[in-house]
Amino acid sequence: MAIGSACHTLWVAISTREELLKTMRAAPPVLRVLIRATSVDGLRQRPQPGEWSPAEVICHLADTEERAVGRVRRMLHEDQPDLPGYDQAALAVERRYSELDPFAEVERYATLRAEHVTLLESLDDAGWQRTGRHSEHGTVTVELYVAHVAAEDVDHLSQIARTL
Repeated sequence: MAIGSACHTLWVAISTREELLKTMRAAPPVLRVLIRATSVDGLRQRPQPGEWSPAEVICHLADTEERAVGRVRRMLHEDQPDLPGYDQAALAVERRYSELDPFAEVERYATLRAEHVTLLESLDDAGWQRTGRHSEHGTVTVELYVAHVAAEDVDHLSQIARTL
């Protein structure tokens, strides 16, 4: 990216980590805007039988964020911790996603995301390169795992936008 006048150009390198943090910071406000004009009942409407409603996707985002913060903390404090996968559909039934308040879940997601971003902002290079062993994806660094989380956000925000 070039910054400056035609006579003087300053090149600034793109930082993968800063790009990930920008994406992570952006997701909660984008989600709030996506759903602001929709009622709770509207958010609970499934687009097709067997597909998650926007409310259920929101609950999934909040639970995933809670799990992600915990996994990053484990990678930072333990050597090569195991990061087990989980059955998302079973968790949705167990936690009764369809009955939870989606607006409260957005705020839970936003609070957890702010905590996660603060933690990531404090990391040095060594912290970003700490690793864990994910049961479905193999060895992952904090940086790669955060990239996965950020990409999942975009995917789920798009899913909600298409549904609404």
